[in-house]
Amino acid sequence: MSTTRPGEQELALLAWLAEHPAIAAGDVAEQYGASRGLARSTVLTMIERLRRKGHLSRRRVQGMFRYTAGAAPGDVLRDAVGTFVTRTLGGSVSPFVAYLSENAELSVEEVAELERLVARLQQRRPS
Repeated sequence: MSTTRPGEQELALLAWLAEHPAIAAGDVAEQYGASRGLARSTVLTMIERLRRKGHLSRRRVQGMFRYTAGAAPGDVLRDAVGTFVTRTLGGSVSPFVAYLSENAELSVEEVAELERLVARLQQRRPS
């Protein structure tokens, strides 16, 4: 993946593209853009910007370019979360954890996953 970080809208599109490999730009505009109220030209510009930044590859298939994200969906999501924490939360996850504890409706499974993640963090902490 490129070292040039995508913007928030680009990250959302990149995450979507990671789940829809080898898709034509017109299909992206129709399936992704239309449902979000984005103009076709906006989506096409975002696709080209992501490609220039190195986050997308394209391949010509039967005369039409098909675009694929350069990273797996999980990697794209982790990058998006990292960008959010860095840019929006100033590098601190505490506000996000506070939000989860005060406002989020989490399932039993989600709470168990959070507990597993905290346990993993505690194991990595130096003594």
